Amino acid sequence: MERRFYLLDVFAEGPYSGNQLAVFRNASSLTEDDMLRLAREVHFSETAFILSDVPREGGYDVRVFTPVHEIPFSGHAVLGAAWVLQRELLDESPGFMRVNLGVGTVDISFDYHHGDLDAIWMAHRSAEYGPFIGVESAALAVGLEASEVDSRWPIQEVSTGLPFIMIPVPSMDIIQRARIEPGAYDCLSNASTAKAILLFTPETYNPENDFNVRMFAPEYGVREDPASGAGAGSLAAYVIKHVRPDARELDLRIEQGYEVRRPSLLFARVRREKDETHVLVGGRVVMVAQGALSITFYPDPRGCEVVRLPAV
Repeated sequence: MERRFYLLDVFAEGPYSGNQLAVFRNASSLTEDDMLRLAREVHFSETAFILSDVPREGGYDVRVFTPVHEIPFSGHAVLGAAWVLQRELLDESPGFMRVNLGVGTVDISFDYHHGDLDAIWMAHRSAEYGPFIGVESAALAVGLEASEVDSRWPIQEVSTGLPFIMIPVPSMDIIQRARIEPGAYDCLSNASTAKAILLFTPETYNPENDFNVRMFAPEYGVREDPASGAGAGSLAAYVIKHVRPDARELDLRIEQGYEVRRPSLLFARVRREKDETHVLVGGRVVMVAQGALSITFYPDPRGCEVVRLPAV
């Protein structure tokens, strides 16, 4: 069975923007080590593997790997895998699809414009609000002074599928100066469930957008991500709780990736319903290249196998 792969830009308004993603189809015969080695070879922030073209229990099985290890959820990997499934496998234009991930089933919906696929949306898990975090330790982890954190809102762990430490800052110049300080980041990460950090500010490059963000996740092998669907979901849940607590529903436009020259645009819809916060994150997908995987997988040379070279 031919295994095809696709190189995509997700949350992109055009080619060579957004977050890069590789998607492999018919990957069920690959071992976990094979998938991890492919993810390292591609070396994007995440790589998605669609295990089969045939759905199981109404959903398509997808696994997601960073260059370091497998992760249970990734927003842009879900959208990219759904784009491939819709474009390559289905004759009709579906309005709905399910993807099975490590965190469980993720519901996908599609927007069309004049019959063409426009944007893909994914439903996140109901928001979970974790502990608050001290300003000093959070600021040190991203190379800032405590006085440079926006005091109007708290620093808190929030998750709609993958937990993030949300750090508000008041201006673009501060967010541009942020950087990971390894020692302080390790201390913060070791004390937190969340290993990813999302900085955000209401100041934006594009006045049509609502927030500018930067995302750092060294623990996952992601020094800085140009677009994070999981992060956008956590941000939307944070905003409706702390920034706009008067609102029951919000539509947000979130820009990311400008500092790494991969400008991205993420859409988020969030609503409160009784004691739960529901989030949808969406965006556009652009294909850059595709091909067939033709490779023989040899034992990992870092294993115990001894390689003997001929004498010279």
